Amino acid sequence: MYKYLIRPLLFLIDPERVHHIVVFMVKLINRIPGLYTCFRNYHTDHSKSDSIHVAGLQFKGRVGLAAGFDKNADFYKEFSMFGFSFIEIGTVTPVPQTGNPKPRLFRLQRDKAFINRMGFNNKGVEHAVGQLKRRDKNLIIGGNIGKNTTTPNENAADDYAVCFEKLYNEVDYFTVNVSCPNIAGLDKLQDMDSLRIILNRLGKIRTLKKQYKPVFVKISPDLSFKQIDDVLVLIRETGFDGIIAANTSTSRKDMVTGTDRITAIGPGGLSGKPLTNRTLEIVSYICKQTEHAMPVIGVGGIMNTEDALNLIKAGACLIQVYSGFIYEGPLLMRRINRALQEYDNKDMDEMSQSRNKTRAINTQ
Repeated sequence: MYKYLIRPLLFLIDPERVHHIVVFMVKLINRIPGLYTCFRNYHTDHSKSDSIHVAGLQFKGRVGLAAGFDKNADFYKEFSMFGFSFIEIGTVTPVPQTGNPKPRLFRLQRDKAFINRMGFNNKGVEHAVGQLKRRDKNLIIGGNIGKNTTTPNENAADDYAVCFEKLYNEVDYFTVNVSCPNIAGLDKLQDMDSLRIILNRLGKIRTLKKQYKPVFVKISPDLSFKQIDDVLVLIRETGFDGIIAANTSTSRKDMVTGTDRITAIGPGGLSGKPLTNRTLEIVSYICKQTEHAMPVIGVGGIMNTEDALNLIKAGACLIQVYSGFIYEGPLLMRRINRALQEYDNKDMDEMSQSRNKTRAINTQ
Protein backbone atom coordinates (compact mmCIF):
# COMPACT_ATOMS: atom_id res chain seq x y z
CA MET A 1 0.00 0.00 0.00
CA TYR A 2 2.77 2.43 0.92
CA LYS A 3 4.89 1.94 -2.22
CA TYR A 4 1.97 1.90 -4.66
CA LEU A 5 -0.41 4.47 -3.14
CA ILE A 6 0.96 6.55 -0.28
CA ARG A 7 4.50 7.12 -1.55
CA PRO A 8 3.48 8.24 -5.08
CA LEU A 9 1.13 10.81 -3.55
CA LEU A 10 3.71 12.08 -1.06
CA PHE A 11 6.38 12.28 -3.76
CA LEU A 12 4.25 14.77 -5.67
CA ILE A 13 5.05 17.29 -2.92
CA ASP A 14 8.28 19.10 -2.08
CA PRO A 15 10.31 16.70 0.11
CA GLU A 16 10.87 19.13 2.98
CA ARG A 17 7.16 19.91 3.12
CA VAL A 18 6.36 16.19 3.02
CA HIS A 19 8.52 15.72 6.08
CA HIS A 20 6.37 18.15 8.06
CA ILE A 21 3.15 16.57 6.76
CA VAL A 22 4.25 13.08 7.78
CA VAL A 23 5.31 14.27 11.23
CA PHE A 24 1.90 15.91 11.70
CA MET A 25 0.07 12.74 10.61
CA VAL A 26 2.12 10.49 12.90
CA LYS A 27 1.54 12.82 15.85
CA LEU A 28 -2.18 12.74 15.07
CA ILE A 29 -2.18 8.93 15.07
CA ASN A 30 -0.46 8.92 18.44
CA ARG A 31 -3.31 10.87 19.99
CA ILE A 32 -5.67 7.94 19.45
CA PRO A 33 -5.58 5.81 22.63
CA GLY A 34 -3.90 2.44 22.19
CA LEU A 35 -2.62 3.00 18.66
CA TYR A 36 0.96 3.73 19.69
CA THR A 37 1.22 0.42 21.56
CA CYS A 38 -0.36 -1.50 18.68
CA PHE A 39 2.00 0.02 16.11
CA ARG A 40 5.02 -0.46 18.36
CA ASN A 41 4.26 -4.13 19.05
CA TYR A 42 3.55 -4.84 15.38
CA HIS A 43 6.71 -3.24 14.02
CA THR A 44 9.05 -4.42 16.74
CA ASP A 45 8.06 -7.85 18.03
CA HIS A 46 11.17 -7.96 20.26
CA SER A 47 11.85 -10.70 22.77
CA LYS A 48 14.38 -10.63 25.58
CA SER A 49 16.86 -12.42 23.34
CA ASP A 50 16.93 -9.41 21.02
CA SER A 51 18.74 -7.14 23.46
CA ILE A 52 22.35 -6.29 22.71
CA HIS A 53 24.91 -4.50 24.83
CA VAL A 54 26.96 -1.83 23.10
CA ALA A 55 29.34 0.59 24.84
CA GLY A 56 27.66 -0.06 28.18
CA LEU A 57 24.12 0.47 26.89
CA GLN A 58 21.44 -2.19 26.48
CA PHE A 59 19.61 -1.83 23.16
CA LYS A 60 16.34 -3.74 22.73
CA GLY A 61 17.06 -4.14 19.04
CA ARG A 62 19.69 -3.29 16.46
CA VAL A 63 17.78 -0.76 14.34
CA GLY A 64 17.76 2.97 15.01
CA LEU A 65 16.57 6.13 13.28
CA ALA A 66 19.53 8.13 12.00
CA ALA A 67 20.21 11.75 12.88
CA GLY A 68 18.68 14.42 10.68
CA PHE A 69 15.11 13.17 10.84
CA ASP A 70 14.23 14.53 14.28
CA LYS A 71 16.62 17.45 14.49
CA ASN A 72 15.02 19.07 17.54
CA ALA A 73 13.84 16.10 19.64
CA ASP A 74 10.27 17.09 18.75
CA PHE A 75 8.80 13.69 17.85
CA TYR A 76 11.20 10.90 18.84
CA LYS A 77 8.57 9.09 20.94
CA GLU A 78 5.98 9.08 18.16
CA PHE A 79 8.39 7.64 15.59
CA SER A 80 9.68 4.96 17.94
CA MET A 81 6.39 3.15 17.25
CA PHE A 82 7.80 2.08 13.87
CA GLY A 83 10.20 -0.36 15.52
CA PHE A 84 13.26 1.76 16.25
CA SER A 85 15.07 0.70 19.42
CA PHE A 86 17.01 3.96 19.49
CA ILE A 87 16.69 7.38 17.89
CA GLU A 88 19.45 9.89 17.29
CA ILE A 89 18.31 13.50 17.51
CA GLY A 90 20.10 16.44 15.91
CA THR A 91 22.40 17.64 14.63
CA VAL A 92 22.04 20.10 17.51
CA THR A 93 24.04 23.33 17.71
CA PRO A 94 24.51 25.75 20.64
CA VAL A 95 22.16 28.41 19.23
CA PRO A 96 19.28 28.09 16.76
CA GLN A 97 20.00 28.51 13.07
CA THR A 98 17.82 28.43 9.97
CA GLY A 99 20.23 26.47 7.81
CA ASN A 100 20.82 26.98 4.11
CA PRO A 101 18.37 28.68 1.72
CA LYS A 102 15.54 26.60 0.24
CA PRO A 103 15.19 24.46 -1.79
CA ARG A 104 17.74 22.31 -0.01
CA LEU A 105 16.36 18.77 -0.13
CA PHE A 106 16.02 16.88 -3.42
CA ARG A 107 14.75 13.42 -4.38
CA LEU A 108 16.52 11.25 -6.92
CA GLN A 109 13.83 8.63 -7.36
CA ARG A 110 15.64 6.57 -10.00
CA ASP A 111 18.53 6.17 -7.57
CA LYS A 112 16.36 5.83 -4.44
CA ALA A 113 18.43 8.66 -3.04
CA PHE A 114 18.39 12.20 -1.70
CA ILE A 115 20.71 15.14 -1.98
CA ASN A 116 20.44 17.59 0.91
CA ARG A 117 22.20 20.75 1.94
CA MET A 118 20.10 21.52 5.00
CA GLY A 119 22.97 23.13 6.90
CA PHE A 120 22.25 22.04 10.49
CA ASN A 121 18.90 23.82 10.65
CA ASN A 122 17.71 23.37 14.24
CA LYS A 123 16.13 25.16 17.19
CA GLY A 124 19.26 25.07 19.33
CA VAL A 125 20.41 22.93 22.23
CA GLU A 126 18.18 24.59 24.86
CA HIS A 127 15.08 23.56 22.91
CA ALA A 128 16.31 19.97 22.60
CA VAL A 129 17.04 19.81 26.33
CA GLY A 130 13.51 20.98 27.12
CA GLN A 131 11.99 18.38 24.80
CA LEU A 132 13.98 15.56 26.40
CA LYS A 133 13.25 16.38 30.05
CA ARG A 134 10.25 14.04 30.32
CA ARG A 135 11.26 11.37 27.86
CA ASP A 136 10.63 7.64 28.25
CA LYS A 137 13.88 6.17 29.57
CA ASN A 138 13.11 2.84 27.85
CA LEU A 139 13.92 4.42 24.49
CA ILE A 140 17.61 5.04 23.93
CA ILE A 141 18.31 8.54 22.64
CA GLY A 142 21.52 9.66 21.00
CA GLY A 143 22.55 13.29 20.80
CA ASN A 144 24.22 14.28 17.53
CA ILE A 145 26.15 17.51 18.16
CA GLY A 146 27.83 20.03 15.88
CA LYS A 147 28.96 23.61 15.58
CA ASN A 148 27.07 26.67 14.41
CA THR A 149 27.79 27.71 10.83
CA THR A 150 29.13 31.08 11.92
CA THR A 151 31.57 29.57 14.41
CA PRO A 152 35.09 29.40 12.93
CA ASN A 153 36.80 26.03 13.01
CA GLU A 154 39.40 27.23 15.49
CA ASN A 155 36.56 27.77 17.99
CA ALA A 156 34.60 24.62 17.06
CA ALA A 157 35.54 22.80 20.27
CA ASP A 158 33.66 25.47 22.25
CA ASP A 159 30.42 24.72 20.39
CA TYR A 160 30.77 20.96 20.81
CA ALA A 161 31.49 21.46 24.51
CA VAL A 162 28.38 23.59 25.01
CA CYS A 163 26.10 20.99 23.42
CA PHE A 164 27.86 18.14 25.23
CA GLU A 165 27.50 19.81 28.61
CA LYS A 166 23.86 20.83 28.20
CA LEU A 167 22.67 17.50 26.75
CA TYR A 168 24.71 15.28 29.03
CA ASN A 169 21.93 14.43 31.47
CA GLU A 170 19.28 14.08 28.75
CA VAL A 171 20.71 11.61 26.22
CA ASP A 172 22.18 8.12 26.47
CA TYR A 173 25.06 8.55 24.05
CA PHE A 174 26.67 11.24 21.90
CA THR A 175 27.66 11.46 18.26
CA VAL A 176 30.33 13.99 17.34
CA ASN A 177 29.40 15.14 13.85
CA VAL A 178 32.51 16.43 12.10
CA SER A 179 31.66 15.07 8.66
CA CYS A 180 28.55 16.78 7.30
CA PRO A 181 29.36 18.21 3.83
CA ASN A 182 26.78 20.99 4.16
CA ILE A 183 28.68 23.15 6.66
CA ALA A 184 31.58 24.97 5.04
CA GLY A 185 34.88 23.58 6.26
CA LEU A 186 33.33 21.13 8.73
CA ASP A 187 35.01 18.16 7.07
CA LYS A 188 38.36 19.68 7.99
CA LEU A 189 37.53 18.90 11.62
CA GLN A 190 38.19 15.24 10.73
CA ASP A 191 41.88 16.13 10.46
CA MET A 192 43.86 14.64 13.34
CA ASP A 193 44.82 17.90 15.05
CA SER A 194 41.35 19.46 14.88
CA LEU A 195 39.54 16.30 15.94
CA ARG A 196 41.99 15.71 18.80
CA ILE A 197 41.21 19.16 20.24
CA ILE A 198 37.46 18.48 20.16
CA LEU A 199 37.66 14.96 21.60
CA ASN A 200 40.10 15.95 24.34
CA ARG A 201 37.78 18.80 25.33
CA LEU A 202 34.78 16.47 25.54
CA GLY A 203 36.82 13.85 27.36
CA LYS A 204 37.73 16.31 30.11
CA ILE A 205 34.07 17.21 30.58
CA ARG A 206 33.07 13.55 30.76
CA THR A 207 35.62 12.76 33.47
CA LEU A 208 33.88 15.27 35.74
CA LYS A 209 30.48 13.60 35.35
CA LYS A 210 29.09 11.01 37.73
CA GLN A 211 27.57 8.92 34.93
CA TYR A 212 29.54 7.64 31.93
CA LYS A 213 28.03 8.41 28.52
CA PRO A 214 29.44 6.73 25.37
CA VAL A 215 30.70 8.97 22.58
CA PHE A 216 30.84 7.98 18.90
CA VAL A 217 32.55 9.83 16.05
CA LYS A 218 30.61 10.05 12.78
CA ILE A 219 32.87 9.96 9.73
CA SER A 220 32.45 10.76 6.06
CA PRO A 221 32.19 7.99 3.45
CA ASP A 222 34.57 10.09 1.34
CA LEU A 223 37.54 9.45 3.65
CA SER A 224 40.40 7.31 2.38
CA PHE A 225 41.37 4.19 4.32
CA LYS A 226 44.48 6.05 5.51
CA GLN A 227 42.30 8.84 6.90
CA ILE A 228 40.02 6.29 8.55
CA ASP A 229 43.07 4.69 10.17
CA ASP A 230 44.04 8.09 11.58
CA VAL A 231 40.57 8.56 13.07
CA LEU A 232 40.65 5.09 14.62
CA VAL A 233 44.01 5.81 16.22
CA LEU A 234 42.68 9.05 17.65
CA ILE A 235 39.52 7.42 19.03
CA ARG A 236 41.65 4.87 20.86
CA GLU A 237 44.07 7.56 22.02
CA THR A 238 41.33 9.74 23.51
CA GLY A 239 39.45 6.83 25.05
CA PHE A 240 36.21 7.26 23.16
CA ASP A 241 33.83 4.47 22.41
CA GLY A 242 33.09 3.87 18.76
CA ILE A 243 32.44 5.07 15.25
CA ILE A 244 29.41 5.72 13.07
CA ALA A 245 30.00 4.95 9.41
CA ALA A 246 29.03 6.95 7.57
CA ASN A 247 27.58 10.40 6.86
CA THR A 248 26.30 11.67 3.51
CA SER A 249 28.67 11.83 0.53
CA THR A 250 29.81 14.45 -1.95
CA SER A 251 30.45 11.71 -4.51
CA ARG A 252 28.17 11.35 -7.52
CA LYS A 253 29.68 8.13 -8.93
CA ASP A 254 27.57 5.46 -10.66
CA MET A 255 24.33 7.46 -10.53
CA VAL A 256 21.32 6.54 -12.65
CA THR A 257 19.99 10.09 -12.54
CA GLY A 258 21.23 12.18 -15.46
CA THR A 259 24.14 14.58 -15.03
CA ASP A 260 21.98 17.55 -16.07
CA ARG A 261 19.62 16.94 -13.15
CA ILE A 262 22.48 16.40 -10.70
CA THR A 263 24.25 19.54 -11.90
CA ALA A 264 21.05 21.55 -11.59
CA ILE A 265 20.64 20.43 -7.97
CA GLY A 266 24.14 21.55 -7.08
CA PRO A 267 26.16 20.73 -3.96
CA GLY A 268 24.94 18.68 -1.03
CA GLY A 269 25.24 15.39 0.77
CA LEU A 270 24.10 12.27 -1.08
CA SER A 271 22.22 9.58 0.86
CA GLY A 272 20.30 6.44 0.00
CA LYS A 273 20.98 3.45 -2.22
CA PRO A 274 24.14 4.82 -3.93
CA LEU A 275 25.89 4.59 -0.54
CA THR A 276 25.05 0.94 0.12
CA ASN A 277 28.30 -0.58 -1.15
CA ARG A 278 30.54 2.16 0.23
CA THR A 279 28.99 1.87 3.70
CA LEU A 280 29.54 -1.89 3.69
CA GLU A 281 33.11 -1.41 2.50
CA ILE A 282 33.91 1.05 5.29
CA VAL A 283 32.22 -0.97 8.03
CA SER A 284 34.05 -4.13 6.91
CA TYR A 285 37.37 -2.28 6.85
CA ILE A 286 36.95 -0.75 10.31
CA CYS A 287 35.89 -4.04 11.88
CA LYS A 288 38.88 -5.86 10.39
CA GLN A 289 41.31 -3.11 11.38
CA THR A 290 40.06 -3.09 14.97
CA GLU A 291 39.54 -6.87 15.12
CA HIS A 292 35.90 -6.16 16.04
CA ALA A 293 37.03 -4.54 19.30
CA MET A 294 35.50 -1.12 18.54
CA PRO A 295 31.70 -0.72 18.33
CA VAL A 296 30.61 0.33 14.83
CA ILE A 297 27.17 1.67 13.92
CA GLY A 298 26.46 1.26 10.22
CA VAL A 299 24.37 3.85 8.41
CA GLY A 300 23.95 4.75 4.76
CA GLY A 301 22.11 2.97 1.97
CA ILE A 302 20.18 0.44 4.06
CA MET A 303 17.22 -0.11 1.76
CA ASN A 304 16.23 -3.73 2.54
CA THR A 305 16.86 -6.66 4.87
CA GLU A 306 19.85 -7.84 2.81
CA ASP A 307 21.62 -4.49 3.28
CA ALA A 308 20.99 -4.64 7.03
CA LEU A 309 22.18 -8.23 7.35
CA ASN A 310 25.32 -7.53 5.32
CA LEU A 311 26.35 -4.77 7.72
CA ILE A 312 25.72 -6.91 10.79
CA LYS A 313 27.64 -9.81 9.26
CA ALA A 314 30.49 -7.42 8.44
CA GLY A 315 30.71 -6.51 12.13
CA ALA A 316 28.37 -3.58 12.75
CA CYS A 317 26.75 -3.94 16.16
CA LEU A 318 23.89 -1.57 15.32
CA ILE A 319 22.45 0.05 12.21
CA GLN A 320 20.58 3.27 11.49
CA VAL A 321 18.01 3.89 8.77
CA TYR A 322 16.86 7.12 7.11
CA SER A 323 16.41 7.13 3.32
CA GLY A 324 15.26 3.50 3.32
CA PHE A 325 12.52 4.44 5.78
CA ILE A 326 11.25 7.06 3.34
CA TYR A 327 11.53 5.03 0.13
CA GLU A 328 10.40 1.66 1.49
CA GLY A 329 7.99 2.77 4.21
CA PRO A 330 7.56 1.88 7.88
CA LEU A 331 7.17 -1.85 7.19
CA LEU A 332 10.88 -1.92 6.34
CA MET A 333 11.71 -1.81 10.06
CA ARG A 334 9.45 -4.80 10.78
CA ARG A 335 11.16 -6.79 8.02
CA ILE A 336 14.64 -5.81 9.20
CA ASN A 337 13.85 -6.50 12.85
CA ARG A 338 12.55 -9.95 11.99
CA ALA A 339 15.49 -10.76 9.72
CA LEU A 340 18.01 -9.67 12.37
CA GLN A 341 16.15 -11.58 15.07
CA GLU A 342 16.30 -14.75 12.97
CA TYR A 343 19.99 -14.14 12.27
CA ASP A 344 20.80 -13.56 15.95
CA ASN A 345 18.82 -16.64 17.03
CA LYS A 346 20.56 -18.77 14.41
CA ASP A 347 23.92 -17.45 15.52
CA MET A 348 23.10 -18.26 19.15
CA ASP A 349 22.00 -21.78 18.18
CA GLU A 350 25.25 -22.37 16.29
CA MET A 351 27.28 -21.12 19.27
CA SER A 352 25.32 -23.38 21.61
CA GLN A 353 25.84 -26.40 19.34
CA SER A 354 29.55 -25.62 19.14
CA ARG A 355 29.83 -25.45 22.94
CA ASN A 356 27.94 -28.73 23.30
CA LYS A 357 30.29 -30.45 20.83
CA THR A 358 33.28 -29.10 22.75
CA ARG A 359 31.88 -30.41 26.03
CA ALA A 360 31.20 -33.82 24.46
CA ILE A 361 34.77 -34.04 23.16
CA ASN A 362 36.21 -33.02 26.53
CA THR A 363 34.19 -35.68 28.38
CA GLN A 364 35.27 -38.51 26.09
